[in-house]
Amino acid sequence: MGQRGHGRMNNIPTDLLRTLVTVVDQRSFTKAAQVLGVTQPAVSAQIKRLQGVLGNDLFDRSASGLNLTPKGELIVNYARRLLSINDLILHVAEPNPSAQTIRVGVPSDFLGGNLPAILAGFRKRWPDLRFNVQHGALEPQLHELRQGQLDIAVGLSSADPNPEARHHWVESMVWLRGRATRLDPVAPVPLVSFREDCIYYRTAVTALNQSGRDSELVFIGPTIVSLAAAVGAGLGIMALPRSRVWSPDLMVWDDAPLPKLPDLAWGVYLREGGEHGPLENLADSMAAELHARCTMSVKQASGRSVKSTVVMARALAIS
Repeated sequence: MGQRGHGRMNNIPTDLLRTLVTVVDQRSFTKAAQVLGVTQPAVSAQIKRLQGVLGNDLFDRSASGLNLTPKGELIVNYARRLLSINDLILHVAEPNPSAQTIRVGVPSDFLGGNLPAILAGFRKRWPDLRFNVQHGALEPQLHELRQGQLDIAVGLSSADPNPEARHHWVESMVWLRGRATRLDPVAPVPLVSFREDCIYYRTAVTALNQSGRDSELVFIGPTIVSLAAAVGAGLGIMALPRSRVWSPDLMVWDDAPLPKLPDLAWGVYLREGGEHGPLENLADSMAAELHARCTMSVKQASGRSVKSTVVMARALAIS
């Protein structure tokens, strides 16, 4: 019973799938064992058993490091879905589920963007959840995450992937200007920012310094709306990830007489011990939604930048 005609099982034990997903997320059998609270040989045995059940190698033995085979990548994607449904069933089956507050740390420009829609959609699946959203720089949020004061953190770091990130992807940074922007080629470049420790500002200043250009922080604002208004009024320029360009006041300045900005890496981080249940599901959902919207926004922003360049060229010709 429980066997198929070809000798495989009809049902896959979820503990084996959870071990597989943990190994992939931690990128290490040793770290996966620590997360799961078992020994490394036990993790290896479970992966071997799962491969036997599936009749497929999940990891590419010919490659250095921990790399999935094409079939392994597909299986991991389906395993995440299955585990999500499994955890949801267990959650709704609790006789008296208590409200849980999830503490999320995000960049300041996320507060009025896609995040509320993501949380609203997630709460339809987990109606007893509450959210406490904080905003600020990634580094102090990662400290709070390690101290157990945050559950999930989302933010930008250097383009080199942070090994602590559960999910990460690289995105290009762009200079942004307004229609009224005029730069003096010898004067310090006027910048607007959330604050001096903002990674957008630090990235801009570093790029300018390396090219021999001075800069001046002329405006600090609490929200992306205030910064967009400052840029639109010609007060200064700013650096931003291409996907975060949403305001009509912001124009992508691809041909700016300024140094090229380096790529940065988005990361979604999960506190230790939060690998199961709603925290894991929310982190994965946020990563999937944000990555998809980043890709979509990049295409839209690229289209807007071409149109904006034409409009600006016409305006300069008229003036």
